[in-house]
Amino acid sequence: MERPNFFQLKNGSKAQLPFTDNEYENRLKSLRDIISKKNLDAVILTSMHNIAYYSGFLYCSFGRPYACIVTSKSNIVISANIDAGQPWRRCYGENLIYTDWQRDNYLKAIIYLLKNVKRVGVENDHLTLERYKNLKDVLGDTELIDIAPMVMMKRMIKSEEEIALITSGAKIADIGGEALVKEIKVGVSEIDIAMAGRDAMEKAIVKFHPHSELRDTWVWFQSGINTDGAHNPATTRKLGYGDILSLNTFPMISGYYTALERTLFVGEANDASLKAWEANVKVHKRGIELIKPGAKCSEITAELNELFAELGYLQYRTFGYGHSFGVLSHYYGREGKLELREDVETILEKNMVVSMEPMILIPEGKPGAGGYREHDILVVKENSTEDITKFPFGPEHNIIK
Repeated sequence: MERPNFFQLKNGSKAQLPFTDNEYENRLKSLRDIISKKNLDAVILTSMHNIAYYSGFLYCSFGRPYACIVTSKSNIVISANIDAGQPWRRCYGENLIYTDWQRDNYLKAIIYLLKNVKRVGVENDHLTLERYKNLKDVLGDTELIDIAPMVMMKRMIKSEEEIALITSGAKIADIGGEALVKEIKVGVSEIDIAMAGRDAMEKAIVKFHPHSELRDTWVWFQSGINTDGAHNPATTRKLGYGDILSLNTFPMISGYYTALERTLFVGEANDASLKAWEANVKVHKRGIELIKPGAKCSEITAELNELFAELGYLQYRTFGYGHSFGVLSHYYGREGKLELREDVETILEKNMVVSMEPMILIPEGKPGAGGYREHDILVVKENSTEDITKFPFGPEHNIIK
């Protein structure tokens, strides 16, 4: 039996994608502008976020490489045979499947699609040294040009369709938060509370986005010392009276992550905890005011640093004050040029979406020990900013009796 190195399988019919055909065409047109300006013959996208952004297909690697090859006339997802027809059903464009029956069939599929190319765009920030070398070897004298920074800058400006999806995600995050609060009681474990929030969000995704893939929605619900890190997972730790809590709900809709994060307490908060919490809330409120068209990320950061210093908590600040939203996840993606940090000079403009999320950590053994964090998502408009997070924050709302 002769086994192919790659083949096509149009199994079933195309699924409904998260965005319209017109949206994907606009994205591809923007990418082809880069192809034209950089005098490229093609682009080989390899990251989860960029393949999802330009094709709608979000792959599950499991150690196998994937790609989306875009030329001036075509866009083709290269996927592993283990996924069968699903990549074709869930991609905008065409799909070529490579098999495991011979080594390097992935590279053979790329060569099949790219013949006599001289300049090809790649994602240097995603390719491993091994995969970069493999591409160089099979493409011969072809020059590989890093287009990752340019593509990231394109993704930072959201379309109206993207903003609608992100806004829906923020609403679903709030639904998850409401479900979590109902479960907060002394003696209940973090994981039991987290599951209630996750279940509520998945049900909401089914309701509001019935054609979406259901995967990767999650909750980090932390208590006591476990609040010290923003990305600490839920554990079996049981809640005690007076515990500081960190509520973090993250719905995932077709690769688009949104977030709600809030500080809470069980029963009561002592004076030192209230002082720290109120300081972080004050910075959060000021940060929300500062996010507006024309503001520079580094200048927002500098002003909030000054406010934390005045309040006596700057030494406890743990990370930047916010980041971009779109095709990103804890597994993949990041739009580093749209983060509220000292070293980012980006100026906020219409259709950027950014969070405000100050966090301070007071170590164990000190008065008010714990991690304090609030998080809202804001959409920058022509002359204003819209906060699409509606869940309340602060001591007046989130001391759970």
